[in-house]
Amino acid sequence: MAKLSAKDLEYRHEGNSVSLINFHFVFVPKRRKPVLVKEVAERAQAIIFEIAVKNRWRVLSLAIQPDHVHLLVNVTVNDSAASVAHKVKGRLSHDLRIEFIWLKKLPSTWTPSYFVGSVGNVSTAIVKEYIESQSGK
Repeated sequence: MAKLSAKDLEYRHEGNSVSLINFHFVFVPKRRKPVLVKEVAERAQAIIFEIAVKNRWRVLSLAIQPDHVHLLVNVTVNDSAASVAHKVKGRLSHDLRIEFIWLKKLPSTWTPSYFVGSVGNVSTAIVKEYIESQSGK
């Protein structure tokens, strides 16, 4: 994926909100099997971009490894981390298992867990320092 552009770091202005909500996800196939290879990885990438377009997300970075997926995505204020994970893992599992029959040998496509971290332009320490400096003003 290309470097982050200035547009990727801009605030989202929608309706009555201004936001910058970026999540870093890591999804792992069941039993950490290296199933995300060749055509499966290519199709998984295409599906993730389709999901992003449908939900008005911006995919900032995507890396599909044989045994895990890293996704950095900018979402709207209406999207929780849990809903993003559910939409991505659910659609990927459904579509990939239909298109690649051999994936049905796995009891499920993904482990029930995932990693998510929030990412922004400034660190938590800087925001904490700013908020603390506002008290008493």
